[in-house]
Parts: sequence; structure tokens; C-alpha cells
Amino acid sequence: MEQLFAFNYLFRGLRVLNKPGVRLYVVIPLLINFLVFALLISVGMSYFGSFQDWLMSYLGDGLWFIAWLLWLIFFLAALLIVFYTFSIIANIVAAPFNSLLSEAVEYHLTGKTPPGNLMTAVKEFLPSIKAEVSKLIYMLGWSIPLIILFVIPGLNLIAPILWFMFSGWMMGLQYLDYPFANHGTFFSQQRKQLKGHRIRTTSFGSGIMLATMIPIVNFFVMPAAIAAATILWVERYEETVSQ
Repeated sequence: MEQLFAFNYLFRGLRVLNKPGVRLYVVIPLLINFLVFALLISVGMSYFGSFQDWLMSYLGDGLWFIAWLLWLIFFLAALLIVFYTFSIIANIVAAPFNSLLSEAVEYHLTGKTPPGNLMTAVKEFLPSIKAEVSKLIYMLGWSIPLIILFVIPGLNLIAPILWFMFSGWMMGLQYLDYPFANHGTFFSQQRKQLKGHRIRTTSFGSGIMLATMIPIVNFFVMPAAIAAATILWVERYEETVSQ
């Protein structure tokens, strides 16, 4: 029964983000992200202001209200762009910090960091690339037949359910990859370890997937999910992997 409610780990992960030694790896990528958007909006305002001056030189001061209308349209468009792209850019910016965040959470929980250094990172570079390729092949291998189900009469009724379950499973694997990989366990081995925990992993991933659909909350889903995955690894999978 506990496995069905593994999505609760996401709330625990969110609470850990403000702990000393952990928050740094959350704040830095968020600050970088805000600075990137602030710079883009500032540049956009500059070019838009020049365009507006050029336009008003033709229209004349009598149509001053058009300038206010144009600025209103600009700010609404900027808000929409930020809303729909913030989390995407955040994922890109935070990517180099994700493993470090997982390490920091593990240290907070256990008092010890995963065994690794610069030489370990270099040695594991090629295996990690291979793991990402394996992950992509695995995802495509299951996605194609599931997509086909959507066009088969009768079976298309259960296709959305199967697709949601598979997406939750993949999302769980995606975030559990960080604590697993920090201990040198890559994708093919991860799947073997998690084969007996499909319900828990799928429930965990489904919770993350649903959280990404909530405005504002989705800004913090990724770091919370990494922290949650690390908690899950420490409490449920560490002993299994070390055996």
C-alpha cells in the first residue's frame, strides 16, 4: 500500500530544499535563470522601445494611447513567454547542479557523500553517455507501440491509462537516476534494481508529472524531485544496491 503513495516523497523533497548545505544548489540555478530572463526582457524592452519610437514618429502624438496599448501587449506577451519557458530554461541551467544537489541531500540525510571525485567523474563520462542513449532507446522502444494503441479501436480506450503509467515510470527513472548514478549505478542496472519496485517508482514519477502541470509550483518541481529521489534512494534502495 505504501508504494502507491510514493508521490508523498515530493513533499518531503520540497521541505529539504531549504536546509543548510542544500539550498545553495537550488538558489544558484534559480538566480541564473532569473538573470537570464531579466536580461532577455531588458533587451526586448530596448528594441521594443526603439520600434515604438519609430512607429509613433509616423502616427503622431495625437495617437499616444496606441503607445500604452503596445506596451500592455508587450508585457502580456513577456509574461506568457516567461510562464511557458521558465521551467524549460530552468532545467537547462540547473543540469550541471543536479548531481551536486543530490549529493548535498544525501549528505544532509546520512552525513556522508557518495564516493566520487574528479577522476571518478572522468571515468564515468562515457558510461553516463551510454546510459543516456540506452534510456532514449528504451523510451522509444515502449513509446512507439503505446502510440499505435491510440489508433486501434477498442484498445484506444486504455491507451491513455497505459501512456500515463509509462510516463510516470519514465519520470521516476529519470529522477532516481541522479542518486543511482552518483553511486556508479547506470540505467540498465537501475532498471534491474527497480524491477521489483515498479508501483513505487511509477507512483513517484506520476506525482512529479502532475506537479509540473501546476503554475508557479512547476518552477520548483525539478529540485524538489531530485531531493525526493535521493530521499527515496536512501530509505528504500541503498541497501538493495549495496548488496
